[in-house]
Amino acid sequence: MRLFFLLSLIFTASTTAQTQYEFIDSERLGNRALKIQLPRNYQENSAQFYPLIVVLDGDYLFETIAGTTDYMAYWDDMPETIVVGINQDSTRNEDLFLSDEDHFPIDSGAKFYEFLGAELVPYMVEKYRVGRFKVVVGHGETANFINFMSFVKKPLFQAYIAMSPTFSPFMSENLSKRLPEINTALFYYMATAAEDFKDNRKTILNLNQKLNAQEFKAILYKFDDFEAQNHYSLVSSAIPSALEHVFGIYQPISRSEYKTKMLTLESSAVDYLSEKYDRIDKLFGIEKQIILNDFRATAAALNKNENFSYYKDLAKLARKHYPESLLSNFYLGRFYEGSGQRRKAIKAYQEAFVYDEIDGISKEDMLDKAERLKAESEN
Repeated sequence: MRLFFLLSLIFTASTTAQTQYEFIDSERLGNRALKIQLPRNYQENSAQFYPLIVVLDGDYLFETIAGTTDYMAYWDDMPETIVVGINQDSTRNEDLFLSDEDHFPIDSGAKFYEFLGAELVPYMVEKYRVGRFKVVVGHGETANFINFMSFVKKPLFQAYIAMSPTFSPFMSENLSKRLPEINTALFYYMATAAEDFKDNRKTILNLNQKLNAQEFKAILYKFDDFEAQNHYSLVSSAIPSALEHVFGIYQPISRSEYKTKMLTLESSAVDYLSEKYDRIDKLFGIEKQIILNDFRATAAALNKNENFSYYKDLAKLARKHYPESLLSNFYLGRFYEGSGQRRKAIKAYQEAFVYDEIDGISKEDMLDKAERLKAESEN
């Protein structure tokens, strides 16, 4: 019932995004069918560039991934993305063809490998507003194939989602050596299930054990082993888990993050907030407006730890992100109150009257604060 509800939500969400079908004229492969989903507000946000998700096995994986990304982006759990699926229904064997000797792509497999990096991604970058962050997704044999894209000195993709990979010979060993050597930030996700194909599961569990024993320089690794699922049904659970892993920092500050990170800081919670959004910009190329939930969490941490001096920095951030609102005056007043400067606090609260109300904070609330401080000063 739960799965049916989630899939219903995903299907509903995907119908509101912009999905289109195109053919790319490839010099290496001929015409190939693509499915492309653009963000809901793609036309309106004409200056925005978006992460790109490339989906192999697009003939059956595209709709689930496109729907999940649209649904998660709607709730601000990940940024809006451009999703492109490659139809491989009648070409899968040729696309994934490997050498019998070293088990690397050759002939039609090499052409497909080159197609991804030299034709498909440039095509998407030229035609659509694709940013610098790119994700590649595969299942079974394509989950094995995407790993070849990480073996180059400068990987084309910054995130790899491998669902029940059917590893070719030497792939597990190569990955256990290659991933720890990577120096730039790269997300790697792998999943299996209790009822997965036996050979897949055995190799995946073995590789996970090796990877867990490694010290990564820059890899952000996550592994899932789903109960009561098989090679095919694990996809519905793996996709949201993988996307949450890749785009987790983009999510609003949760209760867990607040308790385990913000409240335990020796430094400023405001610095933590700024660094969170700076990293979003650095990773995904997105200048995200600080959401009100995260302002509230930061203010709560300052109150809890009685770090009132940092309210001045929070006021500066509020003025930058919500310049027309009274939020900055609210925090500035808290700063002056905490530092014993009542007159300046009164002025900050009174001056809020010319700004817009926000997040349940009214002009009347601000004037009441000013009046309370005046009364306290007279007593």
